[in-house]
Amino acid sequence: MSVIRLRNTRCHLINMMLFLAFTLLLLSDAAASKSIIKSLPGFDGNLPFVLETGYIGVGELEAVQLFYYFIESERSPKDDPLVLWLTGGPGCSALSGIIYEIGPLSFDYAKSSGGGKPVLALNPYSWTKIANIIFVDAPVGTGFSYSTTWEGYHVSDTISAAETYEFLRKWLVDHPKFLTNPLYVAGDSYTGIVAPIIVQEISDGNEVGHQPTMNLKGYVLGNPRTDYEIQINSIVPFAHLKVLISDKLYESFMKNCKGEYLNPDQRNASCMEDILAIKECIRNLCNAHILEPTCKDISPKPVPLKWDPRFLIADDADILLSSPRVPGPWCRSYNYVYIYMWANDETVRDALHIRKGTIKDWRRCNKTLAYSYNVKSTVDYHRNLTKKPYRALIYSGDHDMLIPYVGTLEWIESLNLTIKYDWEPWFVDGQVAGYAMLYADNVQDYITYDLTFATVKLIE
Repeated sequence: MSVIRLRNTRCHLINMMLFLAFTLLLLSDAAASKSIIKSLPGFDGNLPFVLETGYIGVGELEAVQLFYYFIESERSPKDDPLVLWLTGGPGCSALSGIIYEIGPLSFDYAKSSGGGKPVLALNPYSWTKIANIIFVDAPVGTGFSYSTTWEGYHVSDTISAAETYEFLRKWLVDHPKFLTNPLYVAGDSYTGIVAPIIVQEISDGNEVGHQPTMNLKGYVLGNPRTDYEIQINSIVPFAHLKVLISDKLYESFMKNCKGEYLNPDQRNASCMEDILAIKECIRNLCNAHILEPTCKDISPKPVPLKWDPRFLIADDADILLSSPRVPGPWCRSYNYVYIYMWANDETVRDALHIRKGTIKDWRRCNKTLAYSYNVKSTVDYHRNLTKKPYRALIYSGDHDMLIPYVGTLEWIESLNLTIKYDWEPWFVDGQVAGYAMLYADNVQDYITYDLTFATVKLIE
């Protein structure tokens, strides 16, 4: 018996030493590459919240260096949830999520339009009012993230998910005081492909004993790309519900094309005529918000003279002033001028502690990634997660035709969950802000998983 005890003690000591060695290895690079940011160019005074920026190396030899912004909750950092936020794309920067979506900063457009440097303002609706949020530039090549090898830039859906999971493990080892906070993975748009894979990896990692153990509670996805076929085929029903096409055209399409908009039978002349008519009806709309004007993509002979918020050319990085012309209607994309000016300013980069020489031209969304789209649908990931005790929030803008809420509802309903609360309004300041449904998976009347779907009224 003494021999067995001795062997067990040795095994325990060896396991403990391996864990400590692993922890030290994780900390070796991460601890040396983070900074607390007290102030930022364009913001008057010190920041009224805690902002940390840094890099964490992942992948082989840690060649991939993922940059992050961490903002502590303005309420109770010790108790509030920890959220990992991924902006869509793939290739759209964490900074875009901070400035234009859920972060504590935005631009003061009135003060920024005079030709000087952009002026920052506080966002009173920031999610950081109630949550600690890690905004990470992922995958590599996004925002300020970079690789020390060319091979590191070759990434796919599954590689991106694996590297982000590794990033989170290392980040938590370096920030152990947040290990007990409820953890949520969140994001929007194309993140709908990568995020469920990350949630699955965290869940699986916890089960097999990967360290550190994460207090995973669920995930939040906005207008999520989930299944491309469902997404595209839902455009026509959405257009019909929003009165963008007539009843007659919709009924003809459903009869002739059998609801197939993505891969129609091109030998079916009647179907193709219907599709051409539908495209004619919606081609001049802004897909992301059908009530907003569509913007011209390309300007003839653009000349890179100076930044000008009145004009937007192709990729929103190429905002150039061309020959004089009468400005068209306001487009949301024009506001992106300021983030390019700000993020490419050397004083801003110094303030954020960006490593010199790593990123020449910062782009809000990098459309030149060496990216392989190797996951076509994540519905099965959602289905797997319904068997776990997690909470999910899926929300969709009700005027988004790019990823229509109709398609999102379709794949949610395919999960065969029980409807706990059917379609009903939710309110902000007494006004209807959208509609919501609550689904759940039950085991003998005990809810093990629940999913809330909500539409959001998109307003300026």
